[in-house]
Amino acid sequence: MQTFVTEYGWLVLLAVLVVIALVKSAVVAPNQSAYVVERLGKFHKVLYAGFHLLVPFVDVIAYRRSLKEQVLDVPKQTCITRDNVSVDIDGVLYLQIITPEKSAYGISDYEWGAIQLAQTSLRSVIGKLELDKTFEERTRINQEVVEALDAAAAPWGVKVLRYEIRDITPPVTVMEAMEKQMRAEREKRAAIAQSEGEMQARINLAEGAKAAAIAQSEGEKQSLMNQAEGQAAQIRTVATATAEGLRIVAGQLGDDPVAAAQLRLAEAYIDQFGRLAREGTSLIIPADIADAAGMVAAVSGIIKPGRGLAARPGSGEHAAS
Repeated sequence: MQTFVTEYGWLVLLAVLVVIALVKSAVVAPNQSAYVVERLGKFHKVLYAGFHLLVPFVDVIAYRRSLKEQVLDVPKQTCITRDNVSVDIDGVLYLQIITPEKSAYGISDYEWGAIQLAQTSLRSVIGKLELDKTFEERTRINQEVVEALDAAAAPWGVKVLRYEIRDITPPVTVMEAMEKQMRAEREKRAAIAQSEGEMQARINLAEGAKAAAIAQSEGEKQSLMNQAEGQAAQIRTVATATAEGLRIVAGQLGDDPVAAAQLRLAEAYIDQFGRLAREGTSLIIPADIADAAGMVAAVSGIIKPGRGLAARPGSGEHAAS
């Protein structure tokens, strides 16, 4: 047994060394990972996902980097706005390693460096804005912080994807003042809305009254037009009947239209005096009795034997009277 160990011990040792070397040289890198390999203390290469063989006792995996997107919490810090108001702001930073060897040799701790750079960049951006703008322009603030970080982190092999402000906390006194301001603004908007509603209501009432007045005037206008048209039609009817009567009388008087007109005028004259005498209690005497006698004589002259006009019913009564 001692002879076997003496003769074959070195072979066993050699086999153990070979196994250890194989274990040391075989490397499997996971997906979305990168291994930075050094050879004899110097950067040699980067191993990405897959199976790799290294030179035993010569090549060493110095750094292991994840190529996934990383989320870093940026602690709360106090920033001073342009109008000298102190606010506490915290946020979240999203970044990704693009060049693993730069992240290993460009900076000792890229995560810590990115957080510090995010805080300083945020203070610089907030210092350019007033307090109200810090609440209104979060997107602009985030974009400016990302641009500053991305330019500074490029030598580290890190790509800054985005930065998001988590919370902005002003002092208690400022919050109370802002609450009062917002309450006053809400009351102002409510008063404006109420006044605008009342104004619109008055406008609507005025418009309704205007429309009603226009409709009423149009109705009255149409009524007057209808009355005028009725009166015109009545006048035309009376005129037509009068003309027809005169034409018949003129035919009876030997086609003498002048005599017919005189006869009609004399009849109207006598009728009016007769109506006044019947309806009134006063005694009416013509201003010129000769005119009245002349009118009667004219009627008698027109209605004479041989003119072909028969006496009107009741004319004898008037003559007797």
